[in-house]
Amino acid sequence: MSDKDKDGITKAAILMLAMGEEEAAEVMKFLGPREVLKLGAAMAAMKSVQHEQVVSVLESFRDEADAHSTVGLDSDEYIREVLTKALGDDKAAVLLNRILGGKDASGIESLKWMDAQSVSELIRNEHPQIIATILVHLERDQACEILSHFSDRLRNDVVLRIATLDGVQPAALRELNDVLTKLLSGNEHIKKSSLGGVRTAAEILNFMAGEQESAVMENIKNYDNDMAQKIMDEMFVFDNVIDIDDRGIQLLLREVQSDMLIIALKGASQDLREKIFRNMSQRASEMMREDLESKGPVRLSEVEAQQKQILQIVRRLADEGQIVLGGKGDDSFV
Repeated sequence: MSDKDKDGITKAAILMLAMGEEEAAEVMKFLGPREVLKLGAAMAAMKSVQHEQVVSVLESFRDEADAHSTVGLDSDEYIREVLTKALGDDKAAVLLNRILGGKDASGIESLKWMDAQSVSELIRNEHPQIIATILVHLERDQACEILSHFSDRLRNDVVLRIATLDGVQPAALRELNDVLTKLLSGNEHIKKSSLGGVRTAAEILNFMAGEQESAVMENIKNYDNDMAQKIMDEMFVFDNVIDIDDRGIQLLLREVQSDMLIIALKGASQDLREKIFRNMSQRASEMMREDLESKGPVRLSEVEAQQKQILQIVRRLADEGQIVLGGKGDDSFV
């Protein structure tokens, strides 16, 4: 979890504690299982809070609330009514399933409230394809935790099936219903849900410890080297460079040419740009800012090409052990 995420959870915990029991309970009703678990843990760990912190959080919340309108609230019901009136029940049902069909049903929802070990014990004896189908419905970090409780052989098999999963057919959903008390309703008109695939596998692997990740990736390479490369491309994208520590950024900057960096930063977030600038000398930072401002429009394909070259340098430095990529936090210095 990044420092920004931790800071956000801490602020949310302070806000909830300042609200009072009844108001906090009402807010909790609108949060997902993982959000409740993380927020509850943060509240439980909070022993004392300075008055200045509470005031700062409340002022920040007020400013955020003032900046948002009510547009978008209860949008699911609005979309449902508009499409039904415009297209009729049958046509609307097909579109609604594609737009809103990813919503969780009761069976999978119950798993989200369970700890990873309990879920792994519940599903580990099912067919690996069933396990893969279950895991793609869960939050990526929870799916990764569950996988960590499996044997190496089962873990490798399941991740490979996640990567090759091309949607979930109604027949597969009915099989899941038998395993998990009606995970999703078996409606003949349901189109297959676009779950699974290379991106899902990559998102889960991003949370996995280095040793387990290496074993899984080696297994996938043996099965399909091109697929393994696609997963690697999805696992670490250019904006993830922000998760590299300052020392790692400085090492990276020594390897990257200025012209390449300027073009790559044209498509980067402002936060990432600022992190890059902070790890340069003041003179180099000022020159880079000026070059970025004076640089005219650049084709997206050119930006992506330069970003990919930088990512290749990032992966080489990571393989050499010179930098640590974000999200692999099991290793510690001794």
